[in-house]
Amino acid sequence: MVTGCALLFLLVLVRMADLVRENEATVRELRGTEGVLRASLSERDTLAAQLEHLAFHDSLTDLANRALFNDRVRHALARARRDGGSLAVLFVDLDDFKVVNDSLGHGAGDRLLREVGARLRGCLREHDTVGRLGGDEFAILAEDTDLDTARMLAQRVLTALGAPFPLVGGQVTIRASIGIASDDQLDLDEAQLLRNADIAMYVAKSRGKGIYEVFQGSMLRSVRDRHDVHAALEGAIERRELVVHYQPIVDLHTGRVAGAEALVRWPRPDRGLVPPVEFIPLAEETGLVVELDRFVLRQACRQMAGWNADAGPLLLHVNLSAHHLLRSDLAASVAAALGDSGLPPDCLALEITESVLMHDLELAIVRLHELKALGVHLAIDDFGTGYSSLAYLRRFPIDALKIDKTFVDGVAGGPEESAVARAIVALAGTLHLDTVAEGVEHPEQAAALTELGCHLAQGFHFSRPVPAADLAARLADQQPMAGLRHPA
Repeated sequence: MVTGCALLFLLVLVRMADLVRENEATVRELRGTEGVLRASLSERDTLAAQLEHLAFHDSLTDLANRALFNDRVRHALARARRDGGSLAVLFVDLDDFKVVNDSLGHGAGDRLLREVGARLRGCLREHDTVGRLGGDEFAILAEDTDLDTARMLAQRVLTALGAPFPLVGGQVTIRASIGIASDDQLDLDEAQLLRNADIAMYVAKSRGKGIYEVFQGSMLRSVRDRHDVHAALEGAIERRELVVHYQPIVDLHTGRVAGAEALVRWPRPDRGLVPPVEFIPLAEETGLVVELDRFVLRQACRQMAGWNADAGPLLLHVNLSAHHLLRSDLAASVAAALGDSGLPPDCLALEITESVLMHDLELAIVRLHELKALGVHLAIDDFGTGYSSLAYLRRFPIDALKIDKTFVDGVAGGPEESAVARAIVALAGTLHLDTVAEGVEHPEQAAALTELGCHLAQGFHFSRPVPAADLAARLADQQPMAGLRHPA
């Protein structure tokens, strides 16, 4: 039998046990809260690290962005000045990247940029930095590097980027232009060093692309001039100040004008007529060439429609740039120019160079068939200077080959010098294509081409490119060209 004292003692023990259990639960709860708190702090640190990474890295390629790249160049300059070291910055810009975006879409362009970033990483040492500055512009910081080593690095990059890139639907081959700037002036800051590399890159583009150039002080003036020309050209296009000249294309058998090639000209009040070589390459680099193409197409179609109404059927030749050929709206642009002018489609011949066609073969074939469906003629310009592959020619829905001036120059010099021109004319005959010889400057060349079976020709022997009014006057007479010698 339990006494009252014993019962009281048991009740006290039970209460004490309850208190122990409550304290243990509280401790467990506190420990759980500490774990949650520790986990929350870890997540916060991870998020902060991620945000910091995003703030200083390009989201597409995960390379350093402009802010981080500039910061590293700034610190590298400080170390070089302190320790007597040297460094170089390479500015890398992809050539004609806009063509990839226009032809394959921005998704393919993004994949290409990621792969370019990976290849650039593979060219570097562990302590070098590569960054994407925006668009298709990349930069490399090479520390403890002299100019000769920087040149070797640039060549390594050109080789790495020159290999084909596998993309959906095939492969794309691109090139890059590189500018190199070294820390040879103690008062340079990171912005000036990058600017110098950028200037050298533009010089590389102007000298043919796919190469590198080292910055020199004399480049500053040429780049300023280039920027001035670009701004003036853009304004001239907007204000429709450009004009179209026409070079007659002559029937070698009759001496009569059978058509004309439309060529854009830029009259400037301060300089007169600017040669195309001074602004067409710049227009191609900056993408302005598409607007130039469209301007020439619209203007020339209207002009030719008027001439055809007065002088009978003539064939208008208009050049297409690489940028324009691969655009998805090309056929619509051509159709609109024909519709607005009233020029029949079979009175228009669009000229495309071999190199442009081979830039993206499959897409080029699609675009050519879209154009052919409109009823226009298609010609390969400068034939013989590029790939000249019969296998490719059979896949192109073309109507004519234009023989490059290189092969016309010696056409009257005997069998050996005329061999290439003869082969092109024979090839065209096998494929049931017309031939147009370019750059005919002497009557002997015209006679030799006629003997070879070439149908049409253009060049200074017949006429230089002339304003529309001058060609209109010639068409009104439509007499055989003076000096033309026909074969006996």
